[in-house]
Amino acid sequence: MAQIVIKNVRKEFGDFVAVKESSFTIEDGEFFMLLGPSGCGKTTTLRMIAGLELPTSGEIFLDGEEIGQRPPSQRDIAFVFQMFALYPHLNVYKNLSYPLVSQGMPRAQVRAKVDEVAGILGIRDILKKPVGGLSGGDRQRVALGRAIVREPKAFMMDEPLGALDAEFREHMAEELRALHDRMGATTVYVTHDQLEAMQMGDKIVVMNNAVVEQFGTPQEIYDKPATRFVADFIGSPSMNFLEFSGSYGIGATSVALDGEEMGVPALREPAQGDLTFGVRPEHIRLSSEGGYRAKVIATEYLGTTQIVTLTTRNGDIKARIGSEQPATVGETVGLSFLDHTITLFDRASGRALRSALNEGVLANG
Repeated sequence: MAQIVIKNVRKEFGDFVAVKESSFTIEDGEFFMLLGPSGCGKTTTLRMIAGLELPTSGEIFLDGEEIGQRPPSQRDIAFVFQMFALYPHLNVYKNLSYPLVSQGMPRAQVRAKVDEVAGILGIRDILKKPVGGLSGGDRQRVALGRAIVREPKAFMMDEPLGALDAEFREHMAEELRALHDRMGATTVYVTHDQLEAMQMGDKIVVMNNAVVEQFGTPQEIYDKPATRFVADFIGSPSMNFLEFSGSYGIGATSVALDGEEMGVPALREPAQGDLTFGVRPEHIRLSSEGGYRAKVIATEYLGTTQIVTLTTRNGDIKARIGSEQPATVGETVGLSFLDHTITLFDRASGRALRSALNEGVLANG
């Protein structure tokens, strides 16, 4: 398998810029996620790696070789599409064997290879069935098998589970990750589902409006967002944002929200003007006395936890607390926040300010 390096890649379609100077590295054997909303540039990036689109500028390296302007046939990359892209007039065996037959592989080797891949995917019992009569899950396994059977350097997957229902999609996500772990293949996977990305990925690139907002591990992306967009896009519920203004120097360890002092990780740069205080729902604590005052306006029971929606002088927020803790609609409570988890953002740019929480991640991201 192979490392993939993207260096300052840009893609234009006429006057429209689909991807702006993106740079990141996909290490050999990683399960790598391209995540973002529709139209952000993630699929275009995937297609450029595969050779289905050529970059307007920049470089793409596969296994140390620059491939940015090579056709797909010269890249040794397999592509798995969302809508399966199988041959409906052929049975499962012939769909799986087609790439090998077209390469002129001897018939005995083709049979052995198809049997091996069918065993890995658990589809030996359907090899003689026409693909048109298969369930969505089985068709997706066949599509994966047709990619795997070639033993390419890397796999490109464009929302391959998007056509499945929610329950089976989660099951297939687990299977796909387990398959990746067995094979050790370099895999690049496009999705708009942040839960899917967090569940499956070794590394994640979060894109928005043709720009890479952040690059890192799922934990880095969640705990130490580089921008307000990332903080809002990742998490369910997403990060809470309270807007305020002030001026704080390097080393400051607290800010004032409507006169109430709140601890924050030590700042590594000045914070001035219009700012945003970001806190995850699970990092909020409720108490009957003291703290930052808020009024409970809704509760949502989720079994072991509950989501409590509160209104404050700086805006509405959501807290995730234990279901055993009382929270009554209409009551006023005190809030406290876990100081070391707080992220401050510059309101105008949306950029996370450097602090003791995120300085290393923002430098690398």
